[in-house]
Amino acid sequence: MGLDIARIRAICFDIDGTLIDTDDAYVERLAGWFARLGRLGFSTNPHSLARRVVMAAETPINALVTWMDWLHLDQILGPGMDALHRLRGVSPPARARLIPGARSALERLARHYPLAVVTAREQSSALDILRSHALAKHFACIATARSARRAKPHPGPILWASAQLGCPAHALLMVGDTTVDILSGRRAGAQTAGLLCGFGRQEELMRAGADIIFPGPGALADYLLWTGRPQP
Repeated sequence: MGLDIARIRAICFDIDGTLIDTDDAYVERLAGWFARLGRLGFSTNPHSLARRVVMAAETPINALVTWMDWLHLDQILGPGMDALHRLRGVSPPARARLIPGARSALERLARHYPLAVVTAREQSSALDILRSHALAKHFACIATARSARRAKPHPGPILWASAQLGCPAHALLMVGDTTVDILSGRRAGAQTAGLLCGFGRQEELMRAGADIIFPGPGALADYLLWTGRPQP
């Protein structure tokens, strides 16, 4: 388990749970419901379970949004689309906080690697949240829910970013906090790094095939810059 750092020419980042802590109101409401079950002897941590349920819903919701886009129903069914995006963990910028170490990691890595975003968010949502935290300037391109015909875990969004960066997919590193990110990266032929600062857990990220796992973006930057020492 590890990275071939010499092979990495550019890095792709997920947003939610990877760079931004989207403590979504939906997760909180679901956790409240699970907490009420606890009074009946339901012993699982309610907030942890709620986050896992939302993560498990990500792939089918991504597929539903993609089909609605293909059928040109996204404009007609706008309110329903908004609800689906909320289920995917999309929080408004005002409620979102940076993952600890994310800003410094991006600033350091951007001196050595072209950076891209690969997210399930819509373009306006992705730009809003990146701009609200002054992060957009670090990214050469942003692959969103509509950049490719299919969303993560399909490789399409990463292959789109690869073309925009002028970098072959096998020379990319995909960084994310969920199995959806890891599977998308692997299917595109990229190396993958899992982060434990969001929805994903170490065991499931390993099962999905992550090449390496870090507690957060700061540790990733330390590893790449101290181990690989890429030249600016």
